[in-house]
Amino acid sequence: IWEVASGKLKLTLTGHIEQIRGLAVSSRHTYMFSAGDDKQVKCWDLEQNKVIRSYHGHLSGVYCLALHPTLDILLTGGRDSVCRVWDIRSKSQIHALSGHDNTVCSVFTRPTDPQVVTGSHDSTIKFWDLRSGKTMTTLTHHKKSVRAMALHPKENCFASASADNIKKFQLPKGEFLHNMLSQQKTIINAMAINDDGIMTTGGDNGSLWFWDWKSGHNFQQAQTIVQPGSLDSEAGIYALSFDLTGTRLVSCEADKTIKMWKEDETATPETHPVNFKSPRDLRRF
Repeated sequence: IWEVASGKLKLTLTGHIEQIRGLAVSSRHTYMFSAGDDKQVKCWDLEQNKVIRSYHGHLSGVYCLALHPTLDILLTGGRDSVCRVWDIRSKSQIHALSGHDNTVCSVFTRPTDPQVVTGSHDSTIKFWDLRSGKTMTTLTHHKKSVRAMALHPKENCFASASADNIKKFQLPKGEFLHNMLSQQKTIINAMAINDDGIMTTGGDNGSLWFWDWKSGHNFQQAQTIVQPGSLDSEAGIYALSFDLTGTRLVSCEADKTIKMWKEDETATPETHPVNFKSPRDLRRF
C-alpha cells in the first residue's frame, strides 16, 4: 500500500504464498479483497491490516476478482474455468458459474442485468444471470483469449481486448458495436477507461496504447521504459488503472515497478497532431 503523493511505501500485507492476480478495495466497507495463484481468496480489514476471512473453493489458481457495486458479493474466476460467487460476510459460495471451457481470466460486474460478465481463454465472453446462476448470452466474436475487459464509466457499453483485436459491445444485450481501427499485435493484459473517453491498453511487450473511445482511433502509442538493470524483455504491463480524477494513469509492470503517467501539460494540437482518417463506414460515429 503506497502513498501516491510521495511514492513512499506505507504498508506491506503478507499472506499469499504465490503471485497475486486480483485486488479490489470495497467502496462500502473497510475491506480489500485479493486472489492469487495459491487458490486463495482473502478478505483484508484495512483498519486492522490483517486477513479476516478466506474463501475456499477454487480448485486451482484464481486469475481475476471483482466486487459487486451494490450487493455484498464477490466474484472470482480462475483456472478451473468457473466464476465463483461468494457471500462476503458468510464466506459461503452462492453460485459456481460454470460454462466456460477454459480459464476465466477477466470479470467485471454492474448493478443491473447482466450483473456479471466474464471473459475466458476459450475466447468467449459470457453474460450471467446472477439469480439463477446460468448463462444469459455468449459472445463468440474473439478468436483469442479475452484477458482484459473494461466497462465504460458513463455509457452502457464495454470493451474487451484479445490478441486479435479490441472490440466494443453494447450492454445489456451484448450487440457488437465495432473493432478498434488498429491492432496492437500483442497479448493485452490490462485496459482502463476514464470519464473523458480515453481508453488505454497495456501489452506484454510493454506497449501502452491510447484510444479514442468513440471512434476507436488509436491516437497515441507509448513504450514503457524498463527499470535500469532490468532486461528489455521485462517490459510488460500487467495492470492499468486511472486514479479518481482520470488524469493520472497507474501501471504495474513486469520489471517489478509501479509507474505513474500524467498528461503532458505542454502538448498542443500542433505538437501532437491526430492523423485520423475516418473509415468509409461512417455509421459508427
